[in-house]
Amino acid sequence: MIDTHSHIYEPEFDEDRDEVVLRAREAGVEHILLPNINRESIPRMMDLCQRYPGFCHPMMGLHPEDVKEGYEVLLDEMERLLTSPSHSYIAVGEVGIDLYWDQTYREEQLCAFERQVCWARDYHLPLVIHTRNAHAEVVEVMERHRHEGLKGVFHCFGGSADEARELLSFEGFALGIGGVLTFKKSKLPDALLEAVPLDRIVVETDSPYLAPTPHRGKRNESSYVSEVVAKLANIYNVEVQEADRLTTSTAYRIFCLPNKA
Repeated sequence: MIDTHSHIYEPEFDEDRDEVVLRAREAGVEHILLPNINRESIPRMMDLCQRYPGFCHPMMGLHPEDVKEGYEVLLDEMERLLTSPSHSYIAVGEVGIDLYWDQTYREEQLCAFERQVCWARDYHLPLVIHTRNAHAEVVEVMERHRHEGLKGVFHCFGGSADEARELLSFEGFALGIGGVLTFKKSKLPDALLEAVPLDRIVVETDSPYLAPTPHRGKRNESSYVSEVVAKLANIYNVEVQEADRLTTSTAYRIFCLPNKA
């Protein structure tokens, strides 16, 4: 298993981060991928990757909710990190558009997303895309880059079968599926079965958020990705090992990860 989206560098894990990593390894997690959020998250993320080389892997990007006035300066800083000859970033992420709480910076988010999509193209890195209340806007931006050889993940997918089909029309991309899949009233299982082949899915936790059943309401952590794999196996009527094999293979293909650390 690969947790393709986890924020275990965040302060919620300061008291037991090493134990969280150990539990992930014991659960069968081979790699934890760490999307960046803003300027402040960079040193925490990089410290964790240095502590667990070959197991924890950093991304570089500006989360859409952190796109504010003056964001261009921060993007300049991040691009300099991405162009450093010794950088270890495996993807551009977590980037995208989020219009759920506030649309004040809608145009800035669109511009920031477009620029970071261009990073993925220019520096030959996968994209990890955050979309909330902005499906049409994200698709509009991505459509302009459809034929540029991009690949990546539409993180935390929770939409309809039609939305899944539209996103998967971008051939190099998979859907990131996490704990929401296990919620009792989730409509996601039906959407996946109708429109999404199992080999177009990668699993994620988005720790510390969106813990799966039976941990719902508690802090999420990377070991819980096993609950997502088990639920996928149930939905697609395959053995757990097959769900693990297919989702892990897709993650390796998208992120060009080294062998199990």
